Amino acid sequence: MTRLILASQSPARAKLLTEAGIRHEVLVSDVNEDAVQAHYGVTDAHDTALLLARAKAEAVAALPEAEGALVIGCDSVFEFDGESHGKPYTAEVARERMLRMSGSKGVLHTGHWLVDCRETAVDVDEDEIADGTGATVGSVSSAVVHFAEMSEEDIDAYIATGEPLHCAGSFTIDGLGGAFIRKVDGDPHAVVGLSISTLRDLLVHANLGITELWDANHQ
Repeated sequence: MTRLILASQSPARAKLLTEAGIRHEVLVSDVNEDAVQAHYGVTDAHDTALLLARAKAEAVAALPEAEGALVIGCDSVFEFDGESHGKPYTAEVARERMLRMSGSKGVLHTGHWLVDCRETAVDVDEDEIADGTGATVGSVSSAVVHFAEMSEEDIDAYIATGEPLHCAGSFTIDGLGGAFIRKVDGDPHAVVGLSISTLRDLLVHANLGITELWDANHQ
């Protein structure tokens, strides 16, 4: 049975996989996102999302616990007015961003990176069949997010919940923040933080169909 490891501490991503009936384990990387970006000098939101997803996936893939598994790393970056926005972390930053986002729109980029840590043909005896491909591939799923008009009272109440402080762009679509999103052009799963259809496409490079990861006990 093929193992899939999610290299992310995001409860939303784990919940999304669970609800999609996909068996998975969670193994969090210790990647310093700021250090990775500083090292590569990436400023474009699209490329930053992919770079960080790759860094997380490869960090977990290097751990002994990942041997024989597939590892998927993800990271989301919000592009607004030509700027890249990650997690705001503080109420002040979140408030400033949300005041600007009110009644406007931006693009949420979610990078995905898959690493196949299963044994390959060169790793085993000739009379054995290996499942591993050695694949290390990535892709970005992007969606345009349209925001409703938000009053200062709405914004302050939302920030007081703490929810937006640890979300790319200072919002969620699958939580309280969904009340302030008018519509999404693109894959809504990408806005949550992991596109199931993108994962399906990446699994092709590992010669694996997503149905092979379905949990037989999923209702």
